[in-house]
This record gives sequence, C-alpha cells and structure tokens, in this order.
Amino acid sequence: MRKIDLVIIGTGPGGFTAAIYAARANLNFLQISGTLPGGLLTQTTEVENFPGFPDGVEGFDLMTRMQKQAEKFGAVIEYDRVSKVDFSRKGEFEIELANGEAIEAACVIVSTGASPRWLGLPSEDRLKNHGVSACATCDGAFYRNQDVVVVGGGDSAMEEAIFLTNFASSVTVVHRRDALRASRIMAERAQANGKIRFIWNSAVAEVLGEKEVEGVLLENLVNGEKQKVACKGVFVAPGHV
Repeated sequence: MRKIDLVIIGTGPGGFTAAIYAARANLNFLQISGTLPGGLLTQTTEVENFPGFPDGVEGFDLMTRMQKQAEKFGAVIEYDRVSKVDFSRKGEFEIELANGEAIEAACVIVSTGASPRWLGLPSEDRLKNHGVSACATCDGAFYRNQDVVVVGGGDSAMEEAIFLTNFASSVTVVHRRDALRASRIMAERAQANGKIRFIWNSAVAEVLGEKEVEGVLLENLVNGEKQKVACKGVFVAPGHV
C-alpha cells in the first residue's frame, strides 16, 4: 500500500487550486482525476466570471492552464476514480481506487465538484443518449436545423439555450416559474435571442418517444393543463448537485 501525505480527490478548479498549494508546500501528494478530468468546466463554452480574463476564456482552456500550473510545481495526477474512503482512522485515511489499489494518506481533500441534476423521470432515463442530454457543448452539434427543448431557468439553462442556437432551428426553454432565476446578463441575452422562446410555469411530465426523443409532454403548474411540444432533443439543465 502506498503511503503519502495527501490525496486530492477531483481535478476541477478546487482540486487544482489545492494541488498548487500542496505542491508549493513540498508535500508528497497525489491527485485523482475522477470520471471527468478537469470537471464540468471542460464542457463549458465561454467563462466570463473568472478573475484575470477580462475577455473571457473557454472552459477547457482554463482547466488546461490550471492543470499545467499544478504540474509545473510537481503535481502528479492519476487518471482513476475513487470508489471508497475509510475516514474512521484519523491521520491514516485509506483510499480505494476503482482499479483495486489502496492508498494511505495523512490528509484527504474532497473536491468532487458538481454533477448534472436530472428530472427523475423514467422516460428521461430511458432516452438518455437518445435525445436526452445534460451537455449542450457535448451534443449540440447533433441537432443542426432541428427543434430542441431546454429545461431550467438558471444560468446553466441559459448558457445551454444560447449555445444551442448555433445549431438548432429553435430552442424552447421550459421553466417552472414565471421568471428566470438566471443572472440578469444571462437572462437578457437569452430573451433577446430570436431563436429562443419560453414556456413559463411548466414542468416536463414525460419525454415522448420510444427509441428516440420525439417531444415532451408539459404540465402547467398553475392550471394543470397539459400540452405536447415536438422536438428532437431535450437538454436537462435545472442546475447541479
């Protein structure tokens, strides 16, 4: 069993920040990448709210720079997933990797970031990767000149919707409330885009289609009325866990 000072779980912004400090402190440490090296920012287009980039920066580029900076000071990244951590023995934490290896560390930093929040519908789960997605950057190009639906009203949903207008013929945003939760600048951009329309006070009751998405069944949360909206893609973006 390997014994080291520190294990950092995660390679998003928090994980790389921890790695830079650990490396500069001359600690013997290991950083575990997780299932998505670089975190969700690698799937984001332009990042405008990170200090030091007045003109914005692509999410993938930002995470690449962070990784290079951490590695410059000696960070070692292991591309694996942590399956279990035993926190019962203080100062002798045992970390089990998916490949079966066990590592003992005096300290553990958990920096596992976020994962998409799904709607929890059986039809949504059945049609994942068959028209249901949580990543417009990953899958938007598959919907050229087609109609798509984005579910959510925050910054994540607005970013997805705006990005999708580069490909889709129309983007319908479905939101549970009568006003967006997104920041003012993101809300204004989305509402000013002629390809985006909004359906308010509504939730997706079912994703329609057998082998691929054909539309969504919406329920109005004020009067209970239901309506069908035809589409080929459903991008779920009510936020993150």
